[in-house]
Amino acid sequence: MNNSQSNSSTSNDKRGTMKSHLSQLTQFLFLPVTFAYLEVVFHLYMKMNLKYIPIYLLFGLSIGFLCSFVTSLFHKKINKYLTYLFCLIGCLIYCIEMECKMILQTYYQLLSSAETAANNNLLDYKDAIITGITDHLWGLLLFLVPFVLLLVLSHTVFSYQRRKLAYSGSLLGLSILFHVGALGVLNLSWSGDIEFLPKTLYASDKNVEDQVESLGVLTMLRLDIKHSLFGVNNNISLDEDFSSVNDLLNAPMTASPAPTSAGTGTTPSPLSTDSTPEPTKAVDTSPNVMDIDFSDLASKESDTSIKWLDKYFNSVEPTNKNKYTGMFKDYNVIFLSAEGFSGYMIDEKLTPTLYKLTHEGFVFNNFYTPLHFTSTSGGEFQNLVGLYPKNGNPISMTYTGKNKTWLPFTLANQLNKLGYDSQGYHCNVNMYGRDLSHPNLGYDWHQSGSGVTMEKNSNGKALWPQSDEYLFKQTVDEYIKKDEPFNVYYMTISGHLPYSFGGDQMAAKNKDKVANLSCSEKTKAYIAANLELENGLTYLIDALKKAGKLENTVICMTADHIPYSDVDILEELSGKSFNGDQLENLNEKNVNFDVYKNSLILWSGSMKETVEINKPCSQIDILPTLSNLLGLEYDSRLLMGTDILSDSTPFIHFSSNCWMTDKGLYNRFDGTFTLNDEVEMSEDEKEAYVTAMKKVASYKLKASELILTTNYYNTIPALKK
Repeated sequence: MNNSQSNSSTSNDKRGTMKSHLSQLTQFLFLPVTFAYLEVVFHLYMKMNLKYIPIYLLFGLSIGFLCSFVTSLFHKKINKYLTYLFCLIGCLIYCIEMECKMILQTYYQLLSSAETAANNNLLDYKDAIITGITDHLWGLLLFLVPFVLLLVLSHTVFSYQRRKLAYSGSLLGLSILFHVGALGVLNLSWSGDIEFLPKTLYASDKNVEDQVESLGVLTMLRLDIKHSLFGVNNNISLDEDFSSVNDLLNAPMTASPAPTSAGTGTTPSPLSTDSTPEPTKAVDTSPNVMDIDFSDLASKESDTSIKWLDKYFNSVEPTNKNKYTGMFKDYNVIFLSAEGFSGYMIDEKLTPTLYKLTHEGFVFNNFYTPLHFTSTSGGEFQNLVGLYPKNGNPISMTYTGKNKTWLPFTLANQLNKLGYDSQGYHCNVNMYGRDLSHPNLGYDWHQSGSGVTMEKNSNGKALWPQSDEYLFKQTVDEYIKKDEPFNVYYMTISGHLPYSFGGDQMAAKNKDKVANLSCSEKTKAYIAANLELENGLTYLIDALKKAGKLENTVICMTADHIPYSDVDILEELSGKSFNGDQLENLNEKNVNFDVYKNSLILWSGSMKETVEINKPCSQIDILPTLSNLLGLEYDSRLLMGTDILSDSTPFIHFSSNCWMTDKGLYNRFDGTFTLNDEVEMSEDEKEAYVTAMKKVASYKLKASELILTTNYYNTIPALKK
């Protein structure tokens, strides 16, 4: 062989070796780069904060190198299939999480969400899913880019050969190194509320949205598996100085809010009435409490969580009875959670019954229905239980049913002791485990397949959604003709998404009634669908009147949640801008919180005068308010809301941990506290007030969760089942 041939052979060998090394490098960097790419693109597409990019980049690289390690261990064909599998699953995870967030307002957790997903009827969301795919097609394509690249490059660049142990070991080492690096970065001194710092979220099974934003999608899923299998540390401290919070809240301020008329909802005034005569007899203003010595219970308790609850409730100031206490004593009760309802749609001519019920009786000018975890079930939980739902799995309402958690203060459980007949109805199949949870609330529960018939079309197929009027008509005689007092609960459904005349049979049914409205087709469809609720309420009131029971029945209704995926409807109806594109992802960073402003119906045919309330309030306050109006014996310290008609301090909590009081609005994202008009505080007073209220919010959320996990009410002798 001559020198030129030798040099050519050597050159070819070098090129071959270089090509081989490049192939190896490309192959083993592909999955780490893929997961890093997916995390960054996901955060950009979902408009999340990028300040935590070092954390989820490092976690993404760690998972990628771990996958690369696995794809280096086996025969060429197996390594190839594993690479395809890891890449495809990774891309699909981000596609699915985006769709879940866009449609259901929450991310899907691998283990803790599985049972809920299996039990829910996804066909109810068929049109919404199709719309979600078409509306976010570019996002889906972006998340599939790595898999497309793999298909293109696979046969020309990657070799998939089994590698030497030392080489594979280096990939595992890199995975560990990046993981440790991520742990180090998340433990740095990040700014923000302690509950939402990366290191806190890493140890938590709550606040999934914040976990995704700070830690990344894959880390959220990994933590869900870990916490589902091994549990989570509640970090209960018995050294909490609860009294210091009350001291801060009761400290004198520079100025208090002056009485004002109802405005945007952020400048509330105290309770005001419209020509309601003062009672002639002395009013009992004693606290609404039961004979419970929390201090004594705490001294005898060994369980840390229960002891913490005893100490906390011992510090809570009860609300007082007032001139409305017992106003509806011995009345019948009809309570409705209205699916996807917003008071912005109420019109005096188009919805006269809704207009009458919201403008007579008790009128709440600053009532809010904030979104919480799982929307419908979370809204029902606040309405019926008076506690905050956990911001994560397991779903609070579902949990109470499966575990038969004792809930003595639900209206049904309170009224059943007094001889009431408590019935509950929902015109749909079993969702969120209501077949277990609602009987546990005290209701004789009826849904499709167990006492409720679903309306069908000429082909024998159930309509979607079902008609509220149809539900009321088939059920009202079951309780209205009985001699004993009744307590009835309806979970309505006509207002369920999607809002279109093609995919919503209730909207299509009432299309002619909204044809002349000057608004978009989607808004028309939303109003048309809710006309079934209007029709149902009209029928219900007529039935009560004919039965001679309108005067001794109280009707209460509010939404389970607003139409959260269609904020543009609310903007059109209200004439306001709510930054709806932000709320689509339940992003409350820049949202106008008036998007949650809603109507609360609290009305009886016996009321001759209107009582107007400008105090801010929310769903969590309904149960204690009704308990007081019905003259029931309950302990106001043991519920997270307060009687709206009392002199209690108002508190509204939003899912992002922003909150509102009669003093102002706290934005936890930038740490600002915006004072209401006519409220003055020095900077020191503001700081002390915000510090105290942040602890109040934390205590309420923690107490709500621990009440369920410890079955706390059943540990109190006076409340035992």
